Amino acid sequence: MPDLVLRSVTQLGDTSPCDVQITGGVITQIVPADTPTDAPGVDLDGRTLIPGLWDEHVHATQWALAGNRFDLSAAASAREALELVRTQITAAARPTPLIGVRFRDAIWADAPSLRALDEVTEGHPTALISHDLHCVWLNAAAAERFGVRVDESGLLREQAAFALTIALGQLPDTEVDALAACAATRAAARGVVGIVDFEMTWNRDNWQRRIASGFDALRIEAGIYSADLDRAITERMHTGQRVAGTRGLLTVGPLKVLIDGSLNTRTAFCVDAYPGGGHGVLTVSENELTEVLRHAARAELLPAVHAIGDAANTVALNAFERAHVTGRIEHAQFLRPADFARFARLGVTASVQPEHALDDRDTVEQNWAAGADRVFALRSLLDAGATLAFGSDAPVAPLDPFTAMSAASSRARSDGREPWRPHQVITRRQALAASARGRTRLHVGDVADLAILDGDPLEVSDATFERMPVAATLLAGRVTHGAALFASAE
Repeated sequence: MPDLVLRSVTQLGDTSPCDVQITGGVITQIVPADTPTDAPGVDLDGRTLIPGLWDEHVHATQWALAGNRFDLSAAASAREALELVRTQITAAARPTPLIGVRFRDAIWADAPSLRALDEVTEGHPTALISHDLHCVWLNAAAAERFGVRVDESGLLREQAAFALTIALGQLPDTEVDALAACAATRAAARGVVGIVDFEMTWNRDNWQRRIASGFDALRIEAGIYSADLDRAITERMHTGQRVAGTRGLLTVGPLKVLIDGSLNTRTAFCVDAYPGGGHGVLTVSENELTEVLRHAARAELLPAVHAIGDAANTVALNAFERAHVTGRIEHAQFLRPADFARFARLGVTASVQPEHALDDRDTVEQNWAAGADRVFALRSLLDAGATLAFGSDAPVAPLDPFTAMSAASSRARSDGREPWRPHQVITRRQALAASARGRTRLHVGDVADLAILDGDPLEVSDATFERMPVAATLLAGRVTHGAALFASAE
């Protein structure tokens, strides 16, 4: 007998509801609604059933910590950011460092400076992390406390910024794990059943500890950074491998390789120079990357190459072609026209974050205006036969797949601004597939990782789709969100 029957649910594209039977965490039967059965069930009154959603790119610890840090995203200038810092300083606990997040200096007319931050923070250690995590603005007290050197700008970029960001997150495991559990609960409330964690650390052990302590809201694919490649090989890890003792929740994820910077820091590696000069940085040469990809393939680790600038994406695609391996390119923000079709031909997935298009639209127009039609070019990628995988890059953008799907399918927010480069929109069905690992429908034999929606995502208004109400989320038939809906199951 089934463990549970979802009665009167509607799949995408169907005009009539069905009943979905779940046994042992797997869908065992899909039959017309009201088919007689003695199994316990819940009447879902025609709600829409879709495959559970994935976020393909998360920095999980930073995502968890960001909820306890103050937000600078509203600052339109360095001066405004400093005023926000000033209001926080009076209430800040001493000697705990004050940490802010999500500033965007790429669109500021004025520039950050060490002196200005020192003046408003009055010796209180303060570190401000940019929205893309590639830059940290800190004062002299924080620089001294963490043993780093800064110039008159007060800015650390790229590897120096990454190292400090990790240091800022060095809290007791119990505290970080509790924050991660709360963040995962919020994700489940948005229909999410799994994430790919690209936190810059040795992720597997952190998630083993959390799951052993009761974490069970999401599936986790724990990414590995190239610095840990030899360790992963020594421990015989490979992508897709289930980690023992984690109740099927934890698997080994891709191998992450960073080869350029970001747009906000003007370090993404580009063909044309930035308005202020320079082409960004390439941190791994094409020859070096080719060897890393070959090494990863021998170890059965799926490569996930961070490439943002158009020149960096060409380097990444060249390396995939030379190494004769497939994998993913993370971000793929700015592409040369000749490279769209190469994603499909080489079997390389474009792991993209559509909300970044709306976050970065002004920065793009200031820095990549001549090629802006090739930025976040999701329609061009699909038309060329590429496979898309959607994520958030949380905490860079909110971990909400409907926010990402809305950005992809409308290129606009409900803030009154005109859609940005709307020729690159994709359909909602295509966006749903990119958020659910290629699926929009469920079939007998599928693991019952499900999202149940209060509305048809193909029919609701743009404003509703952006904030799509999720009635319930199930992980292998177990309710992770919306328990009240199932309280009457009988």
